[in-house]
Amino acid sequence: MDLGSDYDGIPRLTRLLRLLGDLPADAVVVDDSHVYAEPLVAAVKHFQERHGLDPDGRLGPQTFKQLNTPLSTRLEQLRLTLERWRWVPYQFTAPPIVVNIPEFRLRAYTDDGKIALSMKVIVGKAYRHETPVFERDMKFVVFRPYWNVPPSIQRSEIVPAIRRNRNYIAKNRYEVITPQGSVVTSGEISDDVLAQLAAGKLMVRQKPGPSNALGLVKLMFPNEYNVYLHSTPAPQLFAQARRDFSHGCIRVEQPAELAAWVLRDNPGWTLDRARAAMESGTDNVQVNLTRPVPVLILYGTAVVDGQDQVHFFDDLYGYDASLEKVLAKGYPYPG
Repeated sequence: MDLGSDYDGIPRLTRLLRLLGDLPADAVVVDDSHVYAEPLVAAVKHFQERHGLDPDGRLGPQTFKQLNTPLSTRLEQLRLTLERWRWVPYQFTAPPIVVNIPEFRLRAYTDDGKIALSMKVIVGKAYRHETPVFERDMKFVVFRPYWNVPPSIQRSEIVPAIRRNRNYIAKNRYEVITPQGSVVTSGEISDDVLAQLAAGKLMVRQKPGPSNALGLVKLMFPNEYNVYLHSTPAPQLFAQARRDFSHGCIRVEQPAELAAWVLRDNPGWTLDRARAAMESGTDNVQVNLTRPVPVLILYGTAVVDGQDQVHFFDDLYGYDASLEKVLAKGYPYPG
């Protein structure tokens, strides 16, 4: 429903938006109006922004879904998110980077707990490629990296693509390598090489450059999940409201700014230098951080911002539903 449309539910919508605080108490709405107009449109945009939707002001299916969510459900989201905050480390060795998966957002903090950077992220798909929840220390940054294709993607995507087109490796700027990193070929794939790829005896990596799946920088916090932060050759995806498109790693909207921030204690690493290293620097250059940066990847479907506005997000991976069942059983809770 667009601006100027007739809608019999205007009185109820007005009452609800006032109750939720999205429509200011002093906003004037004609009592018997059935036309969707200002200031309701602005209130709906505010509501949409708080619920992880595109703030376009249209009363579409997703907006109606959020409007019709019972307040008891919102209270439960707050309870479950507060429960998860109990699991978070109380203190960090340095100002952390925090990624909230359902919010699709990353924040980096200053020494006094204020937000230094805030940006959109793309996380793992909700089916079979979920980004894990964990905490590790970031230790180094790689500019213009290779992408070492994970074995699961090599089996399920790369090998079938080569079977369809023996020039797939060359066309997509990949190369076949040994486990020791020696290049076998970057051209047409023979039957023998294909058989070794299918058996996992050889591996595939993508050459550095703007079309690389990792973009032009990756930020590494070594972990058993092989998950890290990186840029992307497809920045247009950040325009989507729901951004679960990856195989588990986290793509960041402002990679140069984030790289400069994590390297701020390394002498000479300004934003301009980070951009230059990404755009025209030497391939696959690793820069170790002077001071490790804690990275916390968490899952919270309710967030309070700096203006004390409460934001709610969909239970992307179903973790709230699972936690609710566990808590409903009472003590003792599983470890």
